[in-house]
This record gives sequence, C-alpha cells and structure tokens, in this order.
Amino acid sequence: MSDLEKDREELVELFGVFFETIHHLPPLGARIFANLIVDSQGKPTTFDELVERMGASKSSVSTNLNLLLKMGKISYFTLPGDRKKYYKPTPFSDRFGNYLKMIELEKELIVKMTAFRDKSSCPKSKSDIEMVRVYEQHLLEMEKVVLKSISDFKEIEKNNPI
Repeated sequence: MSDLEKDREELVELFGVFFETIHHLPPLGARIFANLIVDSQGKPTTFDELVERMGASKSSVSTNLNLLLKMGKISYFTLPGDRKKYYKPTPFSDRFGNYLKMIELEKELIVKMTAFRDKSSCPKSKSDIEMVRVYEQHLLEMEKVVLKSISDFKEIEKNNPI
C-alpha cells in the first residue's frame, strides 16, 4: 500500500468517526459518505465499487446509501446508455441549506420561547429571557455567515461543476 493510499484510508477513517459522532450516522453510512467526499474529485463511484471497497453486503450498502440520499448528504446521477448509478456528495451549497432550515426552526422556537417567558411571572423566567435573547442574536449572526458561505459555495460550484 502506497503512502498516498495510507493517507487516504486514514482520512476516510477520520471523516467516518466525525460523521458518526457529529451527524449520528451509522458506521457504514459514515464510511460511505467519507469515501465519496475523499474521492469526490476522482472518477464517479458506483454501487458495486462501494460494495467492494466497504467489504459489506449489498443490502447493507444499499440501506446506507438510501439513508444518505434521504438525508441529502449524497446524490446520484446516471449516464445515457448506462444503467449504473454514480454516487457523489451533495454540493456544499445544498448541504448548507440544511443548516439554514435548522436555524429557521430554532428562530421560530426562540420567538415562542421569548413570548412564553414574557408572560411568566416567575423571577427565574425573567432572567432566562436574557439568555434566550443572546441565543437569538447568535442565530441571526450564524444565519448571515451560512448565507454568505452558501453564496461563496455556489460561485465555486458554478465555476467548477462536479
């Protein structure tokens, strides 16, 4: 095994552990996603290649691919005259769109929490409202950062289609 291949395997494992821990993906799904990310600049990856690379059953790979597709982490494309599906990570701009959805939902919760705390007569509720407002400000700032990142990603993706 070459040094480059060892580095690749180590990177896949690091990404895999990250996706398991932070995104709560199952181990196989995390490794599939990691492989697709690490190899995203290479040739497209087929189902059969993933089965071979993962050393897992077809049904396990299929189940995890369907999970990743449903979560919007990966997408696939086909080529004319070829029945195979080619898998790739979803573009960053699309994946960051999920962060925007999360921020939007949290902002809605904050508005309701603030209204609830304002109605409460409990002294603790009044002090908690300060923290809720700080969190609301944090969400607004994060929203700006995510929107800027999405814009930057789209510009890069437009100039460098995968």
